[in-house]
This record gives sequence, structure tokens and C-alpha cells, in this order.
Amino acid sequence: MVEQVDALTGALPSLELRRDELADIELQLLIDALLRYGGYDLRSMNQAVLRRRIADVMRAESIATISGLQDRLLHDERMLASFLVMMSGGASQLFHDPPFLKAFALHVVPLLQTYSFVRIWVPGSGIGATAYSLAAILDEAGILDRSVIYATTLNDVAAAVSKAGVYAHASEADLIASMRQAGLVSPVSRFFETTRSQAFPVDRLRQSVMFARHSPAEDGPINEFHAIVARGIFPAFNGSIQYRLHRLTYDSLLHLGFLCLGQRESLAGTVHERAFRNVVPGQPIYRKMR
Repeated sequence: MVEQVDALTGALPSLELRRDELADIELQLLIDALLRYGGYDLRSMNQAVLRRRIADVMRAESIATISGLQDRLLHDERMLASFLVMMSGGASQLFHDPPFLKAFALHVVPLLQTYSFVRIWVPGSGIGATAYSLAAILDEAGILDRSVIYATTLNDVAAAVSKAGVYAHASEADLIASMRQAGLVSPVSRFFETTRSQAFPVDRLRQSVMFARHSPAEDGPINEFHAIVARGIFPAFNGSIQYRLHRLTYDSLLHLGFLCLGQRESLAGTVHERAFRNVVPGQPIYRKMR
């Protein structure tokens, strides 16, 4: 019997030649399983981004195959929750990319100060770190009490984690350094309660940020905004959803509102390229002109 199996094995296609095809099959099975198991829809994500995020999870958890990952996700609720947060994207640390935040404070906030009330949308906000970083900037500028930040995530799990408002940092000194690089001069205690490794937004900041689930693939506008900070969310989706998201952000911005993208992103070649003007050299900060 062993000899017969060995002979049959030799007739099978080389596993090496089929490895990429096998990974494609496993990925599709994972997508289908999550959709059927909990309604978690990854079908609209950019395949390259999805594969990269999945690879990051597998490396962190020492899982060798996507099939092994699927088994863990379907039988370990904590693992599933962590995975869904990873898939939601967004910055995980407060004051990530200080140069952008400083540019926002210098070039966008002074114009926001001219409005009686300010609405900002952070789509694809991950666990809310960017939303609270913006809240701190608005607070120091004296307009947080007349502002609201809508921070939306791609799934309910990430929204729940965001509402908990717990952010890791290497040290309080590192957190303060990032704040200073972002242009903030107030003490960290004005915005966050801190321990050696975590930071918690104070109530004043929490009350200014609203978290909810929003799917660019399915949901429509949620309000009209003075600024939309959409960093890294466009590349996370496939072409048709990117097009829909560009229409969605355009329709959601007030005239002369600001659209902020992630580093290495631009509006070049998009459907509304001519409707915006870049207002900060070296930073993807655009203003809606028509």
C-alpha cells in the first residue's frame, strides 16, 4: 500500500509549482469563512493590502499557513477580534506621523477656527489613535468644545476597541516627544492619563469623538464635514470601491473643506482631481475648490 501511494504521489503536480495557487485557494476560503461565520466582509479590500496584513498576523502569531490562520480565527474569539482590528487599518499609536499633524495644525486648524462649529470625519480610523490626536490639536487651539470628530471603522470590533480608548506607547517620554514634533506645547496630562506603557484620553477628548462602523463599500454619506482625514484608507480597497470612496468623500465635504490623505497618496488621476488644490507643499492636504 505504501508503495502504491508513493507511486501515485509522483503523478501529482509539484507542490512547489502549485504553492501560489494553493495560497489563493486558502485566501478565498478564509474570506468566505469569515463572511459566513460573522458577516465580516473582506471581499472589497485591495488584494495586495489584504495579503500583507494577513502575512503580518501570521508572522506575529507564528502561523505557517492561511488554513492554519483560518482554524485559529474560527475557534479563538480573542484571535478573531485581534485579526479584525488589524484588517481595519489606521494608526495604532497616538501622534503617528507628527509632520502631518503639525502641518494640519498650522495650515488647517486656523481656518477651522473661523467656523462656529466644526465637523471632522476620520474614515478607516482603526482603533481611533488619529481621531484622538486630532482632538488634542483642536483642544490646544481652543475649538474642541465646538467640534465633533466622527471616527468610523470597517467593523464593529474595531469600533468597540476604539471606544475603550487604550493606547500603547514605548514610554511617556516617547509620547511627549511625538506630541512636541506635532507642534503641541501643552503637558501630556491635559489630554491623556498615562501609565508606563499606556495612555487614556481624558473625558474632554472622549466626549468630542464619536465612533461607529461605516463601510465605504456599502454605506453612504453620514454628514457634511469641514475636514476629512482619510489616511491610508483609499489604498486598502480595490479599484471600484476606491472610486466610490472618492465620490463619497467629495459629496461629504463642504465647499472649501479639507481632504487629508496618507503619505505617498495623492489625488492625481482620480475622478475629482481638478476639484481640489494642494495647500501644503510636501503634505497630501487638499482643499475642495469646487
